[in-house]
Amino acid sequence: MNPAEFAKIRAAEQDFWWYRGMRRILFRMLDPLLRGRQAGRILEAGCGTGYLSRLLQEERAWPVVPMDISGEGLRHARALGVERAVQGDVTSLPFADRSFDLVLSLDVLTHLPRGEEQTAIREMARVTAPGGLLVLRAAALDILRSRHSEYVFERQRFTLGRLARPMTACGIRLLRATYANALLLPVAFTKFRIWEPLTNAPLTSGVEAAPRWLDRLLYAPLALESAWLGAGRNFPLGQSLIVIGEKLG
Repeated sequence: MNPAEFAKIRAAEQDFWWYRGMRRILFRMLDPLLRGRQAGRILEAGCGTGYLSRLLQEERAWPVVPMDISGEGLRHARALGVERAVQGDVTSLPFADRSFDLVLSLDVLTHLPRGEEQTAIREMARVTAPGGLLVLRAAALDILRSRHSEYVFERQRFTLGRLARPMTACGIRLLRATYANALLLPVAFTKFRIWEPLTNAPLTSGVEAAPRWLDRLLYAPLALESAWLGAGRNFPLGQSLIVIGEKLG
């Protein structure tokens, strides 16, 4: 990822509408699946600035191991007080087989060259213990590639099949597989495919503070989606993909 983006993420991820909304969606989908499961050790593979890992460590007392390939990202993580931060590559994880009960990798595969996502998924499946969960989130649909995508060095986007098939091939039984950030899809398509080309918009980060009224307006659809997805329903299209699976024995 573009190293310049880490500082922008760190400044925005606590309050910015997209981060708040996508966290809400993630937990509404994940928490029901964790009931009755052991969560003795957790890996965030591609932790970025470490903010999510810190939330899980401090608010939920989860034993999270945050890992990222970027020294810049880990510098922010350590400044946040994140514990157990490790530098490593998702395509060659520095952990033993079956080490974790829960493996999270959020918006990381998008930055890998096409084809390397399969290696990364195999590695994440390898370190997931039998009965453990593997959670992947990735940017969806090539048609939604934007100036922000180029700015952050996004290399690929996914369809549901492209993300789910490598998981099942690695012995992961799918529990949830859905698009998300769906309600704002018409707005995103208009901006990315019509407005940006028409105005020849420069490459820039989309992680910029918005007026409070706009932030609330954009957050509201994600809050609605969290209720829909938390009830076990899916979306047929969206700007993101979320796939959750269980490692078979």
